[in-house]
Amino acid sequence: MERRTDLAVEERELLGEDVRGAEYKAERVAGLEIERLHIVTQRASQLLKKPMGTYVTAQLPPLTDNIRDTDERVRALSEEIRRLLPVHGLVLVAGLGNVEITPDALGPKAASKVLATRHISGELARATGLDRLRAVAVMNTGVTGQTGIETGELLQGVIRNIRPSAMIAVDALASRRLERLGCTVQISDAGITPGAGVGNRRIRLDRETMGIPVIAIGVPTVVDALTLAFDLLDIDDEQESVALSRAVSPQGRGMVVTPKEVDLLVSRAAHLISLSINMALQSDIDTDDLLNLL
Repeated sequence: MERRTDLAVEERELLGEDVRGAEYKAERVAGLEIERLHIVTQRASQLLKKPMGTYVTAQLPPLTDNIRDTDERVRALSEEIRRLLPVHGLVLVAGLGNVEITPDALGPKAASKVLATRHISGELARATGLDRLRAVAVMNTGVTGQTGIETGELLQGVIRNIRPSAMIAVDALASRRLERLGCTVQISDAGITPGAGVGNRRIRLDRETMGIPVIAIGVPTVVDALTLAFDLLDIDDEQESVALSRAVSPQGRGMVVTPKEVDLLVSRAAHLISLSINMALQSDIDTDDLLNLL
């Protein structure tokens, strides 16, 4: 009876106890409820079903509410991202997902608003006063059904050619709780497996497969329907679980649940994440000057 979630803190909640080898701390920063989970042993990784690494989960007001560009919460998120990035070097920002399917469009929409600067260098940079910009490359990967190319294969090829010092991957996530949809941002240095939240796992994107640090950023936009049913009905009996699985997923057809205002949620989540990434990458630029460039 698997309860599917992409959020590390929810896996910890499911275990119902502190896990040896996983350091947990909750605090309030700039009005944000932030949970930090650092998985340091293989045993903890197996229990939590997450790779070893750092997972930062920020709880926000509903993203259907507007957040101003200068909001302190945006700065707080940018600081969390900056801590996980190398200080110098080119950074590749990759938007994962399918822009034609609204709950899966977070990655492409966020990446489209990240400032690409790799091509601005030399005399052009000096003449325009942009010589303090950090080099950033941006791409949307699409999905295998559109391109015929695995996301991991595509990114490996790009990384071999442009040699970034790190990659930021943005993707929509799955939660096990409706109240987390559009209210949560997870930032991790443990990489990401595209499609894992909806049971369509692809090549994992992490330091081992990509050869560079991979910082994953996401917002949950869907809940697995079977996971939601298990939680709402609080079912633990095996026979009842089998019967419920057949009812909720007839003929093995899995379903996901998403809010009716998901288009607004994704649009504002993409704006929040792109702005946080831009601030994290371009920390040498005054905020007002950065906003004028976007």
